[in-house]
Amino acid sequence: MIRSVSARRTLVDGELRAATLTVEDGRIAAIGPYDAGAELALPDSSYLLPGVVDTHVHVNEPGRTEWEGFASATLAAALGGVTTLVDMPLNSLPPTTSLEALDLKRSAAAPQCTVDVGFWGGAVPDSLGSLERLWEAGVFGFKCFLSPSGVDEFPALDPEQLRAALAEVASFDGLLIVHAEDAAVLDAAPHRPSRAYADFVLSRPDEAETTAIRRLIDGARETGCRVHVLHLSSARALDLLAGARAEGLPVTVETCPHYLCLAAEQIPDAAPEFKCCPPIRDEGNRAALWDALVDDVIDVVVSDHSPTTPAMKAAGDGELQQAWGGISGLQVGFAAVADEAARRGIGIERVAGWMATGTADLVGLDRKGRIAVGADADLAVHDPTVPMVVDARRLAHRNPLSAYDGRTLAGSVTHTLLRGELVGGTDGARRGALLERTR
Repeated sequence: MIRSVSARRTLVDGELRAATLTVEDGRIAAIGPYDAGAELALPDSSYLLPGVVDTHVHVNEPGRTEWEGFASATLAAALGGVTTLVDMPLNSLPPTTSLEALDLKRSAAAPQCTVDVGFWGGAVPDSLGSLERLWEAGVFGFKCFLSPSGVDEFPALDPEQLRAALAEVASFDGLLIVHAEDAAVLDAAPHRPSRAYADFVLSRPDEAETTAIRRLIDGARETGCRVHVLHLSSARALDLLAGARAEGLPVTVETCPHYLCLAAEQIPDAAPEFKCCPPIRDEGNRAALWDALVDDVIDVVVSDHSPTTPAMKAAGDGELQQAWGGISGLQVGFAAVADEAARRGIGIERVAGWMATGTADLVGLDRKGRIAVGADADLAVHDPTVPMVVDARRLAHRNPLSAYDGRTLAGSVTHTLLRGELVGGTDGARRGALLERTR
C-alpha cells in the first residue's frame, strides 16, 4: 500500500492545491502540506483527483461474457481512472431482476474485480411488486426502459407499468433510473434500411426523449419518487429538466462522453462503432449539453459502456438498423471528457465533480468520489502532458471496438489507486470489493 501521495495540484473541496495525502488502512487519514518526500511524489504537471465513479456500465456477465466480463471491464476501468463502477442489470443472463439473479451476479464478479463494483436492479413487468426485496439486498436502484431494450429478457414498461413502478419505488424511498425514449414515437419514426448515419438519427428523434422525459417528470410529481434520466442525448429536453429542478422535483440527469466529445457531422456512414441509443446528435446539440453541464442542469457524466462482439456490431455489413447499438468507452471516457473540457476552457475540477463526486453522491457512496479525511483512498492521476492515442486493439475491453479509435487525447491517466493500492498493472491482482447500498 502507498502510505503517502503528494501533488502540486490536488483536488480538495473543489479546489486544486498543493497537498500530501496520508493513507492508513485504505483511507485518507490526513491532508497536509506538500511534501516532495512522499512515497508517491507526482510530477508537477499531474493532477491528483478522486477516482472516477462510473454508475452506468454494462458488464454482461454471466451469460454474455463474450461481450464483456468482470475481469476485462474492471481492468479497463482501472486503466481509465475508474475506481468504482455500478453494473447495469442487463445484458447479462439472467438479468438482475430477482434475488437469485443478484446472487449469480455477485458470485461471478467476486473473484475477478480489479476495482470496486456495485449493482443496479431491474424494473421489468415481472419484477414489479417485488422490488423492495432487491433494495433491501443492497442494489443501488432500479433501471427500466420505456422502449425496447434490445434484449427480449428485459422488456420495457408501458405507461401504466411505469406509474406502478414509480409508486412502488417511492414507497421505500428508492431510486428509479430510466432509459427515456418513448416507444410510440420511435414506432412512428422512419426506420428504412440504410448505411447513412443521418438516417439512423432520424429513426431516434429528439421527440422520443422529450415525450418520455415529460411523462417521467409528471410521474415524479405525482408519486414523489426519486428518478434519474439516463444518457441524455437531446438538448431539447433541457428546458423540461431545468423546470423540474426549479420546481424542486427529485429528478436528476446524466449524459455521456460520446455525446460531449462527438457530433453527428463527424460520424462516417456505415460505421456501427458510433451507433448508440439515443444517438449522437449534431454539433449545436453537443454545445448545448456542455452549457447545461456548466449551468448544473445536467448533474453527472457516465460512460454507458455498452459493449458487444465484433460480429454483432458488424451485423448488416454497415446497415445501421441491424447493428448492435452501444459505445465501448469505459477505459477512455474520463480522458476524453477532460480533453474536450480543456478545449472549452473548463477546468478538470469540474470534470471530476461530474464523473466522481456527483456520481458517488447519486448512489450514496459517501466515502467515494472525493479527497477528504475518512474517504477511501481511491485516486486517479491525470497528466495533461502525457497524450493518449486511442488504439482499440490495445484497450483492455474484451473486444477491440471503440468510437474513439485513432483519436489523440491531450492527457491520460497515469496511475490509479484503490484504497491506497496501485491497480491496473501487470500483476493481475484483483483488489476490488463488491459494494452494497448503505443508505
